[in-house]
Amino acid sequence: MQIDGFELNFNEEQLDFILKEKTRTVELISKDFEAYQNLPDGDKKAIEHLVNAANIINDVALEQDHPLNLKVKDCLERASLKSTHAAKALELFNCINGVIGFNGFNREPTKIVKEAELLPGKNFYPSDLSVEEFHRILIAMGQRGEIDEIRKILSARTMVRRNGDTLKAIDYTEYFADDFADVAHELEAAAYYCTEPEFKEYLNWQIQALLQNNPDMDMLADKHWAKLQNTTLEFTISRENYEDEITSTVFDNPEIIKILGEYNITVVAKDTLGCRVGIVNKPETENILFSQKLLPYFAKWMPYHEQYGQDDFEEKSIPHSMVDVDLIALTGDYAMCRGGITAAQNLPNNDKTAVQTGGGRRNVYHRQVRFSCDEEREKKLLDRLVDPALHSYIDKSKAIVFVIGHENGHSLGPGSAYQNSLGMYKHIIEEHKANVISIASVAEAAKKGARFDRETLRKIYASWIVGNLFLRAKPILSQPHRVADLMEFNYLLESKAIWFDDMKKLHIDFDIISMTMYKLLEETIRVQLSKSVEAASEFINHWAMWGEWSRYIAEVQQELGVKPYIKIITKF
Repeated sequence: MQIDGFELNFNEEQLDFILKEKTRTVELISKDFEAYQNLPDGDKKAIEHLVNAANIINDVALEQDHPLNLKVKDCLERASLKSTHAAKALELFNCINGVIGFNGFNREPTKIVKEAELLPGKNFYPSDLSVEEFHRILIAMGQRGEIDEIRKILSARTMVRRNGDTLKAIDYTEYFADDFADVAHELEAAAYYCTEPEFKEYLNWQIQALLQNNPDMDMLADKHWAKLQNTTLEFTISRENYEDEITSTVFDNPEIIKILGEYNITVVAKDTLGCRVGIVNKPETENILFSQKLLPYFAKWMPYHEQYGQDDFEEKSIPHSMVDVDLIALTGDYAMCRGGITAAQNLPNNDKTAVQTGGGRRNVYHRQVRFSCDEEREKKLLDRLVDPALHSYIDKSKAIVFVIGHENGHSLGPGSAYQNSLGMYKHIIEEHKANVISIASVAEAAKKGARFDRETLRKIYASWIVGNLFLRAKPILSQPHRVADLMEFNYLLESKAIWFDDMKKLHIDFDIISMTMYKLLEETIRVQLSKSVEAASEFINHWAMWGEWSRYIAEVQQELGVKPYIKIITKF
């Protein structure tokens, strides 16, 4: 089917199958939700404007992601008024929030229209810019002394466009000036109506960050956001740089590395924007906060901590808020569900100025994402792959412990200078590090007062292994969380902490899980401290093998039916 010059990549029958058999839903809260009903009228009005802001941010993220996104979405929205085929294509577009993307299962990306092609630089860079040409241009710019422009090109907050035979960086506040002004207008209205002074103050700083070409405004907004422990409303403009696959390639070029060192240029991949709106669930937040007080202890528990300077974690009194949130909206980067959906988040990332200047962090946990699962399928999976003696240890409610440890893990270990030096591998190593910290630390947390008895620890370990490490398909490098899961699975196998019997059923040696994961943590931190792309590549290639048991587990997963597409149902 042709729509305004674009040819749909799926016929209607194929779309029916995908949407009915391969798509699961995550339902966000509605206005009937009790916590919403109990809000003051001013906060209810504020939420309307926060949702409007989130929807505008979604368009910004679509523009960042692919040059065809907004055009194709507009065509589909208009055509869907008359065509069921177009309406179904639009539904799939909204599942991946874009015109093309991997779904975490198929080796080839999902295309909404046949004209779409994967772009390693997304739309941050010209679509016809190759890595080789990118490097040649940067070297030529360095030879001409255009150092300030190189610095901007290699920063997290610019869109890069051609300027004759060279490149020009445009700050987000300039490139998206109209969109950012509209977001600021909605946040001004939300700040006017909201009843909580701290939240109002944060919104006002976020407004300034949108309107000024000044990274310090982002820093100040981040610092105010990180302190919001006791407020009721949640609003986040996230800035994470997982999608850009071009910027970090500069670490592969010795000539560019020489320029970076000579002029002290920091390289950070481009930020894709996301937006979250929600209501803090205060009773459940109290259950999460137990981990907050342990962070200073774990900073000194970390291997090699004296080499990267976290000994004064406690003395700095760095704020670290943690909240469990009932979700109203997830847009932009959050809604690009390409193989998964974010269950929680620790921000700002280490590359952000707020963290580098002593600001705090904020962990936000997504309740509606955690609660979405297929219980019948999970039981079939256990019957096929797990020794019956372990079934009682698979407890979905204990999965939150791993998630909490993972998000806290991002606050521990070597900082951005070490992470960024690993180039294209930095995200895999960082997500892997956070995973390993989480599992290695729970037994230690129990010694420090966390309510984890022997049986609870076993449930945490078993639920993580089955829930996270039983992969559904061989991951690719652009899926850092899944590559990390594969590395940990292989390490546990080689260490004999897990094994499979003649009936192909999983067994776990619970007594050595903690010790094994701490040893892996030592190896992981050594890689980060090395600042070596080669060391990171070798480490990942060694442990991310797609072996016999990974293949078998994936075959069983596929036999039981995989739903790689996620439909976020927003009710506001």
